[in-house]
Amino acid sequence: MSHVARRKEADDDLREEGDSDNVANGHAVPGESAEAATKPLLGTAENADAAKKLVTPKSTEVSSSVGAKHLVFCFVGLQASYLTWGYVQEKVMTRVYTTGKFPSATFCVFSNRVLAVLIAMAITLVQHKGRLALPAPWYAFAPCALSNSLSSFGQYQALRYVSFPLQTISKSTKVIPVMLMGKLLNKKTYPTVDYVEALVISIGVSLFSLANSGSVMADSSGPGGAIVILGVSMLGLYVISDSFTSQWQSKLYQAHPTVDQFQMMFAVNTWAIIMTLFALVTSGELVATIKFLRLNPVAGIDNVTIAITSATGQLFIFYTIKTFGPVVFTIIMTTRQVFSIVLSCIIFGHSIPIPAMAGALAVFGAIFHRIKRQAKSAKNRSQQKSAPAAPAPAEKPGDGAPAPTPAPNGVGPSKA
Repeated sequence: MSHVARRKEADDDLREEGDSDNVANGHAVPGESAEAATKPLLGTAENADAAKKLVTPKSTEVSSSVGAKHLVFCFVGLQASYLTWGYVQEKVMTRVYTTGKFPSATFCVFSNRVLAVLIAMAITLVQHKGRLALPAPWYAFAPCALSNSLSSFGQYQALRYVSFPLQTISKSTKVIPVMLMGKLLNKKTYPTVDYVEALVISIGVSLFSLANSGSVMADSSGPGGAIVILGVSMLGLYVISDSFTSQWQSKLYQAHPTVDQFQMMFAVNTWAIIMTLFALVTSGELVATIKFLRLNPVAGIDNVTIAITSATGQLFIFYTIKTFGPVVFTIIMTTRQVFSIVLSCIIFGHSIPIPAMAGALAVFGAIFHRIKRQAKSAKNRSQQKSAPAAPAPAEKPGDGAPAPTPAPNGVGPSKA
């Protein structure tokens, strides 16, 4: 199987797991994946939510030479990176600093992309012997950079109006627009079970949203209905934009097979920096945010923490998928979603009623059912690749046909 085909299989397995920051970092997934995830899939990472286009997994099964210590290392690294990332993200967007709340979600996106582009540049220079030239035109990366920036903005801004548990569980609905974008952009078809799982996830998220009375921020100003509409709108912007990002990147990989994930990460982040910086300058948020950071240095530390944990998370994503394959990665990132919701409820005091818990169980049940199908599919692909090819039927001598002679490689007959 070709390198491109193997990468495409990983993309298909992970696309629904990444988040906007995973996708920006070279994962046509998925976010959370990734939530990841995929999320996928630039500078923060969830789950993310991206993502998804990743490192080609060496095998769909864990090699016997890879010990349990490596798996524990990956599990702890991913959990530590993204649980910290999620906690600090919620803190920045919801808590009051000395002089007020953090003024700009766009600046959060911008700061994360700056660190990500530096990391991508360094790795690209090392891997390509000091060259940053891209095998695809620069403009080809602009659409997914724009959609990714919008997705990340929606992800941050949503926390102004809805709780982190609702934001996290809502990312699971990304499977629906991902499938729609796949049909629209890449002419993909999906089995019936994919639509059933998407329906169950949608019902579960709807139940969670309606039952979770704490999803609306108690200290938000304005009529309650308007707050809900704004929160849902931001979540919708996140989900739709992130779905477009992963599918566009997948299409870009197919059109330019020599583009690797770090070149993708470098190009998308470069465009995102240009776009977010333009938005910050024209809106006046850049000056306001710099002034805020001078008066609230802790907020600056929090932004740096988000960028660092996002970057370390991306490195763990690359290593985990390359070493253990996409199924193991998806399981780890799904459990991370559960842990992040529990952690948020403990630290920030969110309440989850029993009906909301039932909705969450429906969502995660559908996700683990998908993981089980992916594992079975990966096992079948592995068996098919390892099975010896059946010899072609020998052509009987006679009727003017020459007798078959052994093929040069000793497998099957060949015509003399």
